[in-house]
Amino acid sequence: QVQLVESGGGLVQAGGSLRLSCAVSGRFFSIGVMGWYRQTPGNQRELVADITNRGSTDYADFVKDRFTISRDNAKNTVNLQMNSLKPEDTAVFYCKAVVVDVRVGVRDYWGQGTQVTVSS
Repeated sequence: QVQLVESGGGLVQAGGSLRLSCAVSGRFFSIGVMGWYRQTPGNQRELVADITNRGSTDYADFVKDRFTISRDNAKNTVNLQMNSLKPEDTAVFYCKAVVVDVRVGVRDYWGQGTQVTVSS
């Protein structure tokens, strides 16, 4: 059973920083794209940033030059360094991994979500 466990959320003042981490565990063949998404009440989950297993990254316009995504393929982890946080960044952040499982094929797995709150 593949599991994603996130950590690092919390409360921070505007202009501050937080670092989110996500670890993938379980039995699988490989991990493809890993990413971070966010969701606010009444809105759809939206992409924040993702990264391929070769290190190619993609960012939403609203986080460019403020957030940095990275991954450690040996540890099956993905991180999101968030700087210059704004109150509008307040959301639940979810980690996602595209996992190749020899039994079920390619599947998306999600973490349980971690709350990020930015006060003004």
